[in-house]
Amino acid sequence: MTEAVRGSGETVPWCPEGRPDGAPLVVPNALGGLWAVRHGQSTANVAFAKAERAGAGAPRVAGRDCDVPLSDHGRAQARALGRWLSGYGGELDLVVCSPYVRARQTWQVMAGHAAGEGVAPLPLLVDERLRDREMGVFELHPPAALAARDPEEAARRERLGEWFYRPPGGESLADVALRVRGFLAELERAAPGRRVLLVAHDAVVVAVRFVLAGPGTAAPESVPPVPHASLSHWWGDGRRLGLRLWGDTSHLG
Repeated sequence: MTEAVRGSGETVPWCPEGRPDGAPLVVPNALGGLWAVRHGQSTANVAFAKAERAGAGAPRVAGRDCDVPLSDHGRAQARALGRWLSGYGGELDLVVCSPYVRARQTWQVMAGHAAGEGVAPLPLLVDERLRDREMGVFELHPPAALAARDPEEAARRERLGEWFYRPPGGESLADVALRVRGFLAELERAAPGRRVLLVAHDAVVVAVRFVLAGPGTAAPESVPPVPHASLSHWWGDGRRLGLRLWGDTSHLG
């Protein structure tokens, strides 16, 4: 499927340049359905927004990326996701979460709200392949500061494009797609017919979309946005998954 619908009804093209060699192959997938949630706003997201306003002099965020928690606003977003889960939880069979703190906190808040509404607990797995994109030597550096600190590396990033750019010691989005491809293949074999919710990161959600689009899908020239606490949905018929909803935030209103 080349396009999906946002909650607003707006269509979102996947490959602006099309597929010159023809349509991609359809990937058989026995899952009953797949939902993907990006975690709520994190404290690093808040710091990066401040750095954007401050310019090149902004400092690196302290600590490890895997330990970054939700902001207060991110917790409010997770509660809104919990309200969504309260109405939809009975349609899900399994949750698989990133090991990073901000993703696990998002699920904990969601699940806690849903439990208060009488929704039965869902089985939870944590899989390290759903971790966020690793940025290597630029881990937790505000994006606004990179060009000033390493203009040659910034120029290389611009030249390669975001899908293929790999920071020193880190991953490109193409690398993320490789590990997500292996995860989805194992998930499909282990949970046929089950309806699964992923709680992860924007890079992971984009990689899921790319992998499920099938072999032959062109790498995107621009990466589609995945808002904080947004929902994306692939409908399953037991034979394949089709993208029905992308980056929906209507539940946050």
